Amino acid sequence: MLVGAGLLLLGERVPPRLERGAPAPGFSLPSLSGGPQVSLADLRGRVVLVNFWATWCKPCEDEMPAMERLYRQLHGEGFDLLAISVDKEPQDVELFRQRLGISFPILLDPEEGAARAYQTTGFPESILVDRQGRVVERYVGPRDWDARVYADRIRELLRAG
Repeated sequence: MLVGAGLLLLGERVPPRLERGAPAPGFSLPSLSGGPQVSLADLRGRVVLVNFWATWCKPCEDEMPAMERLYRQLHGEGFDLLAISVDKEPQDVELFRQRLGISFPILLDPEEGAARAYQTTGFPESILVDRQGRVVERYVGPRDWDARVYADRIRELLRAG
């Protein structure tokens, strides 16, 4: 509250809290693979899990294998997973990717602009976005992403169109 009041006094606008049903903030970030930048807008019409993480975050590492299994299970059904690393050094991210055998897209956000837009409070933190680009859910902390409850929720969103 005091931070928000202080920012207002300094003339800086405090963004509204990112709630369920709100439009997911747009971003365009470089891919670790070196391909073209990836934009959330380019994935409109797909269900997207946006995951913020770092290589130095043990809970982030712990959830990655389950995220990989979820991605492999649902990717062909209209689902995408974007893992946004806030690490400063891309080579650290690449070594991490290789060590864990990650096949889903990894994007780079070393200045944490996207992380701030999504109002992350720590890592890992994930936001589920529906086909219309709206926030469905925020998940703070690691998850067993390949658990049936998450796959069922994503399939429900895929069916909803």
